[in-house]
Amino acid sequence: MSDESAGTEVRDNAAESRFEIYADGRRAGFAAYHLHGDVADFTHTVIDDEFEGRGLGSRLIQAALDETRARGRQVLPYCPFVKAFIQKHEEYVDLVPADRRDRFGLGRGLRTE
Repeated sequence: MSDESAGTEVRDNAAESRFEIYADGRRAGFAAYHLHGDVADFTHTVIDDEFEGRGLGSRLIQAALDETRARGRQVLPYCPFVKAFIQKHEEYVDLVPADRRDRFGLGRGLRTE
């Protein structure tokens, strides 16, 4: 899960239950999750202060959601950053179970740019 042009790589650190993003070889942040069955609850996202403003949070969440989809899992976006990312990128709404979307504000009125 790397983006060579930006010098970043996202790795699933399953032992710590989090996706981590590395920039220039250093860990720049993570998105924590909890698995239960085929559902991943995303609970918290952190980008270290020195890496803020570089779009790493969005790269991290996109890669984490893409990998979660590839593994056939659904997503519950308890983390406000993950929820906002899905709201802005409706191609990921299908990862959230249909009967739970309203709870996360993903039912109607999504941005359609």
